[in-house]
Amino acid sequence: MPGFDVSQFRAQFPSLTSGLAHFDGPGGTQTPYAVGAAVAATLTGPLSNRGTTGVSETNAEAAVAGFRAAYADFLGVPERGVVYGRSATALTFDVGRAVAASWRPGDEIVVSRLDHDANVRPWLIFAERAGVTVRWLDFDPATSEIIWESVESAITERTRLVAVTGASNLIGTIPPVAAIAARAHAVGALVWVDGVHFAAHHLVDVEALGADFFVCSPYKFLGTHCAALGADPELLETLRPDKLLPSSNDVPERFELGTLPYEVMAGATAAVDLLAGLGGQAPESAGRRERLAASWAALHAHETRLRSIIEAGLAELGDRVVVHSRAAQRTPTLLLTFPGRRSWDAYQFLSARGIQAPAGSFYAYEPFTRLALSDTHGLRVGLAPYTDDSDVQRLLDGLRAFLAS
Repeated sequence: MPGFDVSQFRAQFPSLTSGLAHFDGPGGTQTPYAVGAAVAATLTGPLSNRGTTGVSETNAEAAVAGFRAAYADFLGVPERGVVYGRSATALTFDVGRAVAASWRPGDEIVVSRLDHDANVRPWLIFAERAGVTVRWLDFDPATSEIIWESVESAITERTRLVAVTGASNLIGTIPPVAAIAARAHAVGALVWVDGVHFAAHHLVDVEALGADFFVCSPYKFLGTHCAALGADPELLETLRPDKLLPSSNDVPERFELGTLPYEVMAGATAAVDLLAGLGGQAPESAGRRERLAASWAALHAHETRLRSIIEAGLAELGDRVVVHSRAAQRTPTLLLTFPGRRSWDAYQFLSARGIQAPAGSFYAYEPFTRLALSDTHGLRVGLAPYTDDSDVQRLLDGLRAFLAS
Protein backbone atom coordinates (compact mmCIF):
# COMPACT_ATOMS: atom_id res chain seq x y z
CA MET A 1 0.00 0.00 0.00
CA PRO A 2 1.67 3.23 -1.15
CA GLY A 3 2.61 5.59 1.62
CA PHE A 4 1.96 3.31 4.59
CA ASP A 5 4.53 0.93 6.01
CA VAL A 6 2.90 -1.05 8.82
CA SER A 7 6.18 -2.47 10.12
CA GLN A 8 7.65 1.01 10.43
CA PHE A 9 4.45 2.20 12.06
CA ARG A 10 4.48 -0.64 14.60
CA ALA A 11 7.93 0.43 15.74
CA GLN A 12 6.34 3.54 17.26
CA PHE A 13 4.38 1.50 19.85
CA PRO A 14 6.38 0.29 22.86
CA SER A 15 3.61 -2.08 23.94
CA LEU A 16 3.86 -4.07 20.71
CA THR A 17 7.27 -5.36 21.79
CA SER A 18 5.42 -7.52 24.34
CA GLY A 19 4.58 -10.00 21.61
CA LEU A 20 0.82 -9.72 22.05
CA ALA A 21 -1.37 -9.69 18.96
CA HIS A 22 -3.99 -7.03 19.66
CA PHE A 23 -7.51 -7.36 18.30
CA ASP A 24 -9.04 -5.20 21.03
CA GLY A 25 -8.87 -1.88 19.16
CA PRO A 26 -12.64 -1.20 19.46
CA GLY A 27 -12.14 -1.03 23.22
CA GLY A 28 -9.07 1.18 22.92
CA THR A 29 -5.87 1.16 20.90
CA GLN A 30 -2.28 0.88 22.03
CA THR A 31 -0.42 4.14 22.65
CA PRO A 32 2.51 5.35 20.53
CA TYR A 33 5.66 7.00 21.89
CA ALA A 34 4.62 10.39 20.48
CA VAL A 35 1.43 10.49 22.51
CA GLY A 36 3.16 9.48 25.74
CA ALA A 37 5.91 12.02 25.11
CA ALA A 38 3.38 14.80 24.58
CA VAL A 39 1.65 13.94 27.85
CA ALA A 40 4.94 13.86 29.76
CA ALA A 41 6.30 17.07 28.22
CA THR A 42 3.14 19.02 29.01
CA LEU A 43 2.68 17.62 32.50
CA THR A 44 6.30 18.07 33.58
CA GLY A 45 7.00 21.36 31.83
CA PRO A 46 6.11 24.68 33.42
CA LEU A 47 2.34 24.42 33.80
CA SER A 48 -0.30 26.53 35.53
CA ASN A 49 -3.92 27.37 34.93
CA ARG A 50 -4.60 28.98 31.56
CA GLY A 51 -3.56 32.57 31.14
CA THR A 52 -1.29 34.99 29.31
CA THR A 53 1.18 35.91 32.05
CA GLY A 54 4.27 33.74 32.11
CA VAL A 55 5.30 30.59 30.29
CA SER A 56 3.47 28.18 32.59
CA GLU A 57 0.15 29.88 31.84
CA THR A 58 0.78 30.14 28.12
CA ASN A 59 1.79 26.47 28.01
CA ALA A 60 -1.64 25.56 29.36
CA GLU A 61 -3.30 27.91 26.89
CA ALA A 62 -1.31 26.35 24.04
CA ALA A 63 -2.41 22.85 25.03
CA VAL A 64 -6.07 23.86 24.87
CA ALA A 65 -5.68 25.78 21.61
CA GLY A 66 -3.75 22.89 20.07
CA PHE A 67 -6.49 20.44 21.01
CA ARG A 68 -9.22 22.59 19.52
CA ALA A 69 -7.28 23.13 16.29
CA ALA A 70 -6.45 19.43 15.95
CA TYR A 71 -10.01 18.24 16.46
CA ALA A 72 -11.40 20.98 14.24
CA ASP A 73 -9.27 19.44 11.49
CA PHE A 74 -10.11 15.90 12.56
CA LEU A 75 -13.87 16.47 12.54
CA GLY A 76 -14.21 19.20 9.93
CA VAL A 77 -15.74 21.79 12.30
CA PRO A 78 -14.72 25.29 13.48
CA GLU A 79 -12.35 25.43 16.44
CA ARG A 80 -15.04 27.10 18.56
CA GLY A 81 -17.19 24.05 17.89
CA VAL A 82 -14.82 21.63 19.65
CA VAL A 83 -15.74 20.69 23.22
CA TYR A 84 -13.40 18.66 25.42
CA GLY A 85 -14.91 15.88 27.53
CA ARG A 86 -13.71 13.21 29.96
CA SER A 87 -15.48 10.56 27.85
CA ALA A 88 -18.13 10.27 25.16
CA THR A 89 -20.53 9.09 27.85
CA ALA A 90 -19.82 12.16 29.99
CA LEU A 91 -20.24 14.52 27.02
CA THR A 92 -23.57 12.93 26.11
CA PHE A 93 -24.84 13.32 29.65
CA ASP A 94 -23.47 16.84 30.14
CA VAL A 95 -24.26 18.42 26.77
CA GLY A 96 -27.30 16.21 26.21
CA ARG A 97 -28.85 17.49 29.43
CA ALA A 98 -28.76 21.00 27.97
CA VAL A 99 -30.21 19.75 24.67
CA ALA A 100 -33.08 18.05 26.51
CA ALA A 101 -33.89 21.06 28.70
CA SER A 102 -36.47 22.35 26.21
CA TRP A 103 -38.32 19.04 25.75
CA ARG A 104 -41.97 18.91 26.81
CA PRO A 105 -44.68 16.22 27.05
CA GLY A 106 -45.91 15.42 23.57
CA ASP A 107 -42.40 15.68 22.10
CA GLU A 108 -40.67 12.59 20.75
CA ILE A 109 -37.08 11.41 20.41
CA VAL A 110 -35.57 8.57 18.42
CA VAL A 111 -32.79 6.22 19.53
CA SER A 112 -31.30 3.14 17.89
CA ARG A 113 -31.11 -0.59 18.65
CA LEU A 114 -27.68 -0.50 16.98
CA ASP A 115 -26.05 1.85 19.49
CA HIS A 116 -23.65 1.61 22.40
CA ASP A 117 -25.54 2.35 25.60
CA ALA A 118 -23.78 5.72 25.89
CA ASN A 119 -26.01 6.95 23.04
CA VAL A 120 -29.16 5.32 24.39
CA ARG A 121 -29.39 5.46 28.18
CA PRO A 122 -28.77 9.21 28.63
CA TRP A 123 -31.57 10.01 26.18
CA LEU A 124 -33.96 7.53 27.82
CA ILE A 125 -33.25 9.12 31.20
CA PHE A 126 -33.83 12.63 29.87
CA ALA A 127 -36.99 11.51 28.04
CA GLU A 128 -38.47 9.94 31.16
CA ARG A 129 -37.85 13.09 33.19
CA ALA A 130 -39.44 15.29 30.51
CA GLY A 131 -42.38 13.01 29.75
CA VAL A 132 -41.20 12.55 26.18
CA THR A 133 -42.09 9.59 23.95
CA VAL A 134 -39.22 7.38 22.77
CA ARG A 135 -39.26 5.71 19.36
CA TRP A 136 -36.67 3.25 18.03
CA LEU A 137 -34.63 2.63 14.91
CA ASP A 138 -34.25 -1.11 14.45
CA PHE A 139 -31.80 -3.36 12.61
CA ASP A 140 -32.10 -6.82 11.09
CA PRO A 141 -29.94 -9.38 12.93
CA ALA A 142 -29.78 -11.47 9.76
CA THR A 143 -28.13 -8.71 7.72
CA SER A 144 -26.81 -6.33 10.44
CA GLU A 145 -28.45 -3.50 8.46
CA ILE A 146 -30.72 -0.72 9.69
CA ILE A 147 -34.34 -1.43 8.74
CA TRP A 148 -35.28 1.65 6.75
CA GLU A 149 -38.98 1.22 7.46
CA SER A 150 -38.18 1.77 11.14
CA VAL A 151 -36.57 5.09 10.22
CA GLU A 152 -39.64 6.15 8.27
CA SER A 153 -42.03 5.21 11.06
CA ALA A 154 -39.94 6.50 13.99
CA ILE A 155 -39.24 10.04 12.76
CA THR A 156 -42.37 12.19 12.89
CA GLU A 157 -43.36 15.84 13.03
CA ARG A 158 -43.01 15.60 16.81
CA THR A 159 -39.40 14.37 16.77
CA ARG A 160 -36.99 16.66 18.60
CA LEU A 161 -33.82 14.55 18.46
CA VAL A 162 -32.48 11.52 16.62
CA ALA A 163 -29.53 9.75 18.26
CA VAL A 164 -27.71 7.24 16.08
CA THR A 165 -24.32 5.62 15.88
CA GLY A 166 -21.77 6.39 13.19
CA ALA A 167 -20.74 2.72 13.34
CA SER A 168 -21.63 -0.09 15.71
CA ASN A 169 -18.88 -0.95 18.18
CA LEU A 170 -20.33 -4.46 18.43
CA ILE A 171 -20.86 -5.60 14.83
CA GLY A 172 -19.27 -2.81 12.78
CA THR A 173 -22.39 -1.76 10.85
CA ILE A 174 -22.14 1.74 9.35
CA PRO A 175 -25.74 2.93 9.06
CA PRO A 176 -26.88 5.51 6.47
CA VAL A 177 -26.34 8.41 8.84
CA ALA A 178 -26.64 11.16 6.22
CA ALA A 179 -29.97 9.81 4.97
CA ILE A 180 -31.29 9.45 8.53
CA ALA A 181 -30.11 12.98 9.32
CA ALA A 182 -31.80 14.39 6.23
CA ARG A 183 -35.10 12.86 7.30
CA ALA A 184 -34.63 14.21 10.84
CA HIS A 185 -33.80 17.71 9.63
CA ALA A 186 -36.85 17.70 7.37
CA VAL A 187 -39.03 17.70 10.51
CA GLY A 188 -36.79 20.13 12.41
CA ALA A 189 -35.11 17.55 14.65
CA LEU A 190 -31.52 17.63 15.85
CA VAL A 191 -29.13 14.73 15.14
CA TRP A 192 -26.66 13.41 17.70
CA VAL A 193 -24.08 10.97 16.29
CA ASP A 194 -21.99 8.71 18.49
CA GLY A 195 -18.92 8.53 16.29
CA VAL A 196 -16.61 6.79 18.75
CA HIS A 197 -16.20 3.66 16.64
CA PHE A 198 -16.62 5.33 13.25
CA ALA A 199 -13.87 7.91 13.89
CA ALA A 200 -11.34 5.14 14.49
CA HIS A 201 -11.63 3.94 10.89
CA HIS A 202 -12.86 6.75 8.63
CA LEU A 203 -12.30 10.43 7.99
CA VAL A 204 -15.05 12.33 9.78
CA ASP A 205 -16.96 15.05 7.95
CA VAL A 206 -19.57 16.30 10.41
CA GLU A 207 -21.36 18.45 7.86
CA ALA A 208 -21.53 15.71 5.23
CA LEU A 209 -22.92 13.27 7.80
CA GLY A 210 -25.60 15.77 8.75
CA ALA A 211 -24.65 15.54 12.42
CA ASP A 212 -25.60 18.48 14.61
CA PHE A 213 -23.48 16.92 17.36
CA PHE A 214 -20.70 14.37 16.83
CA VAL A 215 -18.73 12.76 19.65
CA CYS A 216 -15.53 10.73 19.44
CA SER A 217 -12.89 9.31 21.79
CA PRO A 218 -9.19 9.75 20.95
CA TYR A 219 -8.15 6.61 22.83
CA LYS A 220 -9.91 4.60 20.13
CA PHE A 221 -7.46 6.01 17.55
CA LEU A 222 -4.08 6.03 19.32
CA GLY A 223 -4.71 8.95 21.68
CA THR A 224 -5.40 9.59 25.34
CA HIS A 225 -8.45 8.66 27.39
CA CYS A 226 -10.79 11.57 26.73
CA ALA A 227 -13.41 12.69 24.23
CA ALA A 228 -14.25 15.51 21.85
CA LEU A 229 -17.55 16.86 20.62
CA GLY A 230 -17.87 18.69 17.33
CA ALA A 231 -20.77 21.02 16.53
CA ASP A 232 -21.65 24.34 14.94
CA PRO A 233 -20.67 27.06 17.46
CA GLU A 234 -23.91 28.89 16.68
CA LEU A 235 -25.87 25.84 17.79
CA LEU A 236 -23.80 25.56 20.95
CA GLU A 237 -24.57 29.21 21.71
CA THR A 238 -28.26 28.30 22.05
CA LEU A 239 -27.61 25.82 24.89
CA ARG A 240 -27.35 26.72 28.56
CA PRO A 241 -25.59 23.95 30.49
CA ASP A 242 -25.31 23.80 34.26
CA LYS A 243 -22.10 25.56 35.26
CA LEU A 244 -20.41 27.53 38.04
CA LEU A 245 -21.16 31.25 38.15
CA PRO A 246 -17.52 32.46 37.85
CA SER A 247 -16.65 30.05 35.02
CA SER A 248 -16.60 31.24 31.44
CA ASN A 249 -19.87 31.49 29.55
CA ASP A 250 -18.06 31.49 26.23
CA VAL A 251 -18.48 28.71 23.69
CA PRO A 252 -17.10 26.08 23.97
CA GLU A 253 -15.78 26.73 27.50
CA ARG A 254 -19.26 26.84 29.05
CA PHE A 255 -19.54 23.05 28.53
CA GLU A 256 -16.15 22.18 30.05
CA LEU A 257 -16.44 21.79 33.82
CA GLY A 258 -13.45 22.53 36.02
CA THR A 259 -9.76 22.83 35.17
CA LEU A 260 -8.93 21.06 31.93
CA PRO A 261 -6.34 18.24 31.90
CA TYR A 262 -3.81 19.95 29.66
CA GLU A 263 -1.52 16.93 29.40
CA VAL A 264 -4.39 14.69 28.26
CA MET A 265 -5.36 17.26 25.63
CA ALA A 266 -1.75 17.43 24.41
CA GLY A 267 -1.66 13.66 24.02
CA ALA A 268 -4.91 13.69 22.07
CA THR A 269 -3.47 16.36 19.77
CA ALA A 270 -0.34 14.28 19.22
CA ALA A 271 -2.51 11.36 18.06
CA VAL A 272 -4.10 13.52 15.36
CA ASP A 273 -0.69 14.73 14.19
CA LEU A 274 0.58 11.15 14.06
CA LEU A 275 -2.40 10.02 12.01
CA ALA A 276 -1.95 12.96 9.65
CA GLY A 277 1.61 11.88 8.93
CA LEU A 278 1.00 8.30 7.84
CA GLY A 279 1.38 8.93 4.15
CA GLY A 280 -1.03 8.43 1.31
CA GLN A 281 -1.25 10.74 -1.67
CA ALA A 282 -1.26 14.17 0.02
CA PRO A 283 1.73 16.43 -0.71
CA GLU A 284 3.94 17.53 2.18
CA SER A 285 2.66 21.08 1.73
CA ALA A 286 -0.94 19.99 2.33
CA GLY A 287 -2.83 21.12 5.40
CA ARG A 288 -3.54 18.75 8.27
CA ARG A 289 -7.12 18.04 7.17
CA GLU A 290 -5.97 17.06 3.68
CA ARG A 291 -3.19 14.88 5.10
CA LEU A 292 -5.68 13.18 7.42
CA ALA A 293 -7.88 12.36 4.44
CA ALA A 294 -4.93 10.74 2.64
CA SER A 295 -3.92 8.81 5.75
CA TRP A 296 -7.42 7.48 6.36
CA ALA A 297 -7.69 6.35 2.76
CA ALA A 298 -4.44 4.41 3.15
CA LEU A 299 -5.47 2.95 6.50
CA HIS A 300 -8.90 1.96 5.19
CA ALA A 301 -7.27 -0.01 2.39
CA HIS A 302 -4.90 -1.67 4.86
CA GLU A 303 -7.62 -2.64 7.33
CA THR A 304 -10.06 -3.76 4.63
CA ARG A 305 -7.46 -6.11 3.14
CA LEU A 306 -6.77 -7.67 6.53
CA ARG A 307 -10.48 -7.98 7.30
CA SER A 308 -10.96 -9.85 4.01
CA ILE A 309 -8.23 -12.31 4.98
CA ILE A 310 -9.86 -12.91 8.35
CA GLU A 311 -13.30 -13.37 6.81
CA ALA A 312 -11.94 -15.85 4.27
CA GLY A 313 -10.22 -17.79 7.05
CA LEU A 314 -13.40 -17.83 9.13
CA ALA A 315 -15.40 -19.08 6.14
CA GLU A 316 -13.09 -22.09 5.97
CA LEU A 317 -14.15 -23.02 9.51
CA GLY A 318 -17.69 -23.63 8.27
CA ASP A 319 -20.58 -23.77 10.70
CA ARG A 320 -18.29 -24.03 13.71
CA VAL A 321 -18.19 -20.22 13.82
CA VAL A 322 -20.93 -17.65 13.20
CA VAL A 323 -19.98 -14.16 12.02
CA HIS A 324 -22.62 -11.62 13.06
CA SER A 325 -21.04 -8.67 11.22
CA ARG A 326 -22.70 -8.75 7.80
CA ALA A 327 -23.57 -5.21 6.71
CA ALA A 328 -22.47 -4.05 3.27
CA GLN A 329 -20.84 -0.98 4.83
CA ARG A 330 -18.95 -1.95 7.97
CA THR A 331 -15.77 -1.34 9.91
CA PRO A 332 -13.05 -4.00 10.37
CA THR A 333 -14.80 -5.27 13.50
CA LEU A 334 -16.28 -8.77 13.65
CA LEU A 335 -18.48 -10.36 16.31
CA LEU A 336 -18.15 -14.13 16.47
CA THR A 337 -19.93 -16.93 18.30
CA PHE A 338 -19.21 -20.65 18.29
CA PRO A 339 -22.24 -22.99 18.26
CA GLY A 340 -21.95 -25.43 21.14
CA ARG A 341 -18.97 -23.58 22.58
CA ARG A 342 -18.61 -20.53 24.81
CA SER A 343 -17.10 -17.34 23.38
CA TRP A 344 -15.62 -16.71 26.81
CA ASP A 345 -13.64 -19.94 26.50
CA ALA A 346 -12.35 -18.85 23.08
CA TYR A 347 -11.25 -15.57 24.63
CA GLN A 348 -9.35 -17.35 27.40
CA PHE A 349 -7.83 -19.83 24.94
CA LEU A 350 -6.56 -17.08 22.65
CA SER A 351 -5.31 -14.96 25.55
CA ALA A 352 -3.16 -17.83 26.79
CA ARG A 353 -1.50 -17.75 23.36
CA GLY A 354 -0.82 -14.01 23.39
CA ILE A 355 -3.82 -13.05 21.27
CA GLN A 356 -6.00 -10.29 22.72
CA ALA A 357 -9.54 -10.68 21.35
CA PRO A 358 -12.01 -10.08 24.19
CA ALA A 359 -15.44 -11.59 24.78
CA GLY A 360 -18.40 -9.65 26.11
CA SER A 361 -21.28 -7.43 25.06
CA PHE A 362 -19.13 -4.28 25.22
CA TYR A 363 -21.75 -1.88 26.60
CA ALA A 364 -23.74 -2.47 23.42
CA TYR A 365 -26.76 -3.57 25.44
CA GLU A 366 -29.43 -2.93 22.81
CA PRO A 367 -27.74 -4.58 19.78
CA PHE A 368 -26.50 -7.51 21.85
CA THR A 369 -30.03 -8.08 23.13
CA ARG A 370 -31.47 -7.67 19.62
CA LEU A 371 -29.14 -10.37 18.26
CA ALA A 372 -30.66 -12.82 20.78
CA LEU A 373 -27.53 -14.96 20.89
CA SER A 374 -27.56 -18.32 22.63
CA ASP A 375 -24.22 -17.34 24.20
CA THR A 376 -23.92 -14.78 27.00
CA HIS A 377 -20.87 -13.27 25.28
CA GLY A 378 -19.55 -12.72 21.79
CA LEU A 379 -15.90 -12.74 20.73
CA ARG A 380 -15.02 -9.38 19.18
CA VAL A 381 -12.20 -9.16 16.66
CA GLY A 382 -11.25 -5.57 15.89
CA LEU A 383 -8.45 -4.29 13.69
CA ALA A 384 -6.30 -1.21 14.28
CA PRO A 385 -3.77 0.62 12.08
CA TYR A 386 -0.88 -1.38 13.59
CA THR A 387 -2.46 -4.80 12.92
CA ASP A 388 -0.34 -6.77 10.45
CA ASP A 389 -0.50 -10.03 8.52
CA SER A 390 1.33 -12.00 11.19
CA ASP A 391 -1.26 -10.91 13.77
CA VAL A 392 -4.03 -12.10 11.48
CA GLN A 393 -2.35 -15.46 10.91
CA ARG A 394 -1.91 -15.95 14.66
CA LEU A 395 -5.59 -15.19 15.21
CA LEU A 396 -6.77 -17.67 12.58
CA ASP A 397 -4.37 -20.36 13.81
CA GLY A 398 -5.56 -19.74 17.36
CA LEU A 399 -9.22 -20.10 16.41
CA ARG A 400 -8.52 -23.31 14.52
CA ALA A 401 -6.72 -24.70 17.54
CA PHE A 402 -9.56 -23.67 19.86
CA LEU A 403 -12.16 -25.37 17.71
CA ALA A 404 -10.01 -28.51 17.53
CA SER A 405 -9.55 -28.60 21.31
